[in-house]
Amino acid sequence: MARERGEKVIAVNRKARHDYFVEDSYEAGLALHGTEVKSIRLGHVNLKESYCAVKDREMFAFGMHISPYEKGNIYNRDPMRPKKLLLHRAQIAKLGSLVQRQGYALVPLKVYLKDGRMKMELGLCKGKKVYDKRDDAAERSARRDMERAMKQ
Repeated sequence: MARERGEKVIAVNRKARHDYFVEDSYEAGLALHGTEVKSIRLGHVNLKESYCAVKDREMFAFGMHISPYEKGNIYNRDPMRPKKLLLHRAQIAKLGSLVQRQGYALVPLKVYLKDGRMKMELGLCKGKKVYDKRDDAAERSARRDMERAMKQ
């Protein structure tokens, strides 16, 4: 069977772009079990309220919910278990030190298939204040109104 080529987006964390300024993004592999991969391929993954952290010099994604695979029996894993992220040791050290700064967090932005392998895009994010969110909403609304006016 030929390996899939290209990129297929499975899930996007839209709430992250609403709540944070994304300053930089990184690609990480996901260490998953068989039934988790099958469930993600079906789109049964939720990235809301998830975050990434360094634990024992390894990077993990916490709060990422992968629904149990319907046809899997005893091989299904806990849906909320921490998922290990595959990054180089230097990247983990760099991201760990960047997150130590006040107001920064590592947030999963999207999960996708790239050439048949599960990948996650991580964002180095800084939290937004309420007035920043309001400004973004007003800007988005104005841009939408301009696009609608141009179409007519």
